[in-house]
Amino acid sequence: MKDYKQITTETIRQDSRYLDLLSHNFPTIADASTEIINLEAILNLPKGTEHFLADLHGEYEAFQHVLRNASGSIKRKVNEIFGNTLREMEKKELCTLIYYPEQKLQLVKEKETDLEDWYVITLNQLVKVCQNVSSKYTRSKVRKALPKEFSYIIQELLHESSMDPNKQAYINVIISTIIDTDRADDFITALCKLIQRLTIDSLHILGDIFDRGPGPHIIMDTLCNYHNFDIQWGNHDILWMGAAAGNDCNIANVLRMAMRYGNLSAIEDGYGINLLPLATFAMETYADDPCEFFQPKIDKASSPYTEKTIRLIAQMHKAITVIQLKLEAETIKRRPEFEMEDRLLLHHIDFKKKAFTLGGKDYEMRDCYFPTVNPEDPYRLTEEEQEIVSKLHHSFVSSEKLKKHMKCLFRYGCMYNVCNSNLLFHASMPLNEDGTLKEVEILGEKYKGRNLLERVGQLIRTAYFAENDNPEKDFAVDFVWYLWCGKNSPAFDKSKMATFERYFLTDKETHREIKGHYYELRDREDICDMIMDEFGVEGEHRHIINGHVPVKAVKGEKPIKANGKLMVIDGGFSKAYQPETGIAGYTLVYHSRGFELVQHEPFTSTQKAIEEGIDIKSTTQIVELSSKRMMVKDTDKGKELMVQINDLKKLLLAYQNGLMKERAV
Repeated sequence: MKDYKQITTETIRQDSRYLDLLSHNFPTIADASTEIINLEAILNLPKGTEHFLADLHGEYEAFQHVLRNASGSIKRKVNEIFGNTLREMEKKELCTLIYYPEQKLQLVKEKETDLEDWYVITLNQLVKVCQNVSSKYTRSKVRKALPKEFSYIIQELLHESSMDPNKQAYINVIISTIIDTDRADDFITALCKLIQRLTIDSLHILGDIFDRGPGPHIIMDTLCNYHNFDIQWGNHDILWMGAAAGNDCNIANVLRMAMRYGNLSAIEDGYGINLLPLATFAMETYADDPCEFFQPKIDKASSPYTEKTIRLIAQMHKAITVIQLKLEAETIKRRPEFEMEDRLLLHHIDFKKKAFTLGGKDYEMRDCYFPTVNPEDPYRLTEEEQEIVSKLHHSFVSSEKLKKHMKCLFRYGCMYNVCNSNLLFHASMPLNEDGTLKEVEILGEKYKGRNLLERVGQLIRTAYFAENDNPEKDFAVDFVWYLWCGKNSPAFDKSKMATFERYFLTDKETHREIKGHYYELRDREDICDMIMDEFGVEGEHRHIINGHVPVKAVKGEKPIKANGKLMVIDGGFSKAYQPETGIAGYTLVYHSRGFELVQHEPFTSTQKAIEEGIDIKSTTQIVELSSKRMMVKDTDKGKELMVQINDLKKLLLAYQNGLMKERAV
């Protein structure tokens, strides 16, 4: 109560209206003092463990496994707790049970000869693990995380010591009764999920949940039910948000990416988008076209698709690509302020010479079959194409599952976040060549740095939520497409998106996309400090954490840059990137003792993880260790709690000095 000297009668009177409201929750001296004691105690607990993941790209199996094993943390805890008292195989079996309780229980019951004995041993082991992972939290926080049906029993087991002979019989009876009443399976499942939940206190997703992989909708289902998380939107997320808002350019890009990586299940099964009109059109229009350069990027040996289906996907891929180029041209002409006239390319095709002519130079075209492009008016959609666009538009804006996931993205997401002295954003901070913040003009106003990201976030929300009579609505819908591919977009920040060139031109020099200055300057400590100052990031140990650009570990590239000020954690969750990166993703773990970077090898499958206990092989690198353990009082949450404590002290003094009366209970 040493802060009482700072609280005067005058400050209490100034805050009398607020204190009157606060007194409804804490009506007596006893209530106020009890809450102060509780909050002071919380401040002196170790900070919860934060996990940072980026660029999941629909790889739901690997993502879910990393959540279930807490990036290897649960395995380490099992090793710490049981050391040499369990064989390696027994520890592996216990870990697999914790990760996949329902599935593992089925396998155990098929082969276990003395199931009751196994239940007794396993329940005791799980209680020990649960006691360990819950030790850094208050009883109140643990209680809130407990499943209701087993809340009382788990509390008894967690807070009673089996070392006390007077309590051993009590604990044994609880466990035997659980087994006798046929509740062991449900209880084990509840304990395992509680361990998973308590091992990760908060989860930060640094963008790109969508595209490339087969299950972005499954990842979103997982996140929508997760206990504590936030999202910093990536360019692929924004692409989907624009599609859900009804931007036809975004819709075409979403579908093109799905065709490119052969992930139609997310579109059709995940979100109920009807692709039949596009498929029918593509089969007829490109019946005589081999669509050689539109083959999906899949492993045909392990793919569920037949040759006939792969052929159809290639045809659909080309059809939607041509439609996309036409739709984007409409937006570019409508929005000269986007300064993207250099992306109007179809009129540069010389159909007679089968060449692309630009700047007086002819470029060889590897594909010059465009049955729907009129050389006299190359950007006009045919009637059939327009009808397809209308039907796809309706499917996207009407999808209930997509609406649910967009609501989640908007509720828990933003362009950036500042949390515990860490600045999180997905891709880039537009910079000038000299390292100063680049001004970007939006609707006649110039924005840079923090103001730019906040304005961009506002426009994304306007595009999705605003009514049609909102004067910014139309611009915002167009702008969400610009964020996907515009050179000054903080989610993209490259000279161009060379979609046309990559598909149709043989000269690879035309495929080059020159990155913005941020990507070359972010290795400098002074640049990172300048950006963090712009966002008001404080603290002795402060960092920028990014995703977006895969770290090519196989070529020796390091994810830690700028003398530890910047961490890039896109390590290639997407299978399409793994040949480039040589790994399969990073998890950055921030616990009470500092930062650890966990580097993952490719995940085999959930089935092998369950049946054979094959875990993701991970390598942990210590990034930064604190000289003293970080407590809750050292976090952003701690600052909030200290403000609450100060208000409660004012209320307590008001009661004690007679400035306010205690309320009748």
